[in-house]
Amino acid sequence: MSEHEVTKAEVFAVVQGNILGILTKLAPEDVRPEVSMRTLGANSIDRVDVIVKSMADLTLKIPLMEFSNVSSIGELVDVFYEKMRVK
Repeated sequence: MSEHEVTKAEVFAVVQGNILGILTKLAPEDVRPEVSMRTLGANSIDRVDVIVKSMADLTLKIPLMEFSNVSSIGELVDVFYEKMRVK
């Protein structure tokens, strides 16, 4: 991502795009902050793929263990957003 201050909406758009790229049967409106990726049909490999691709898109490096307590897409976005702010 560019050097401007990234908004939470932009982080959500990155995560949503990666979820839709991996879970191709979903519609954009299915991917909402309060929903978990597991609820959307993502298996553990899919979830790791979303995290890794999102980190690459956001130019972040975060240990995967930091995502162990994330239970929704919104919480995932929050982790990325907070790391972007301290980057």
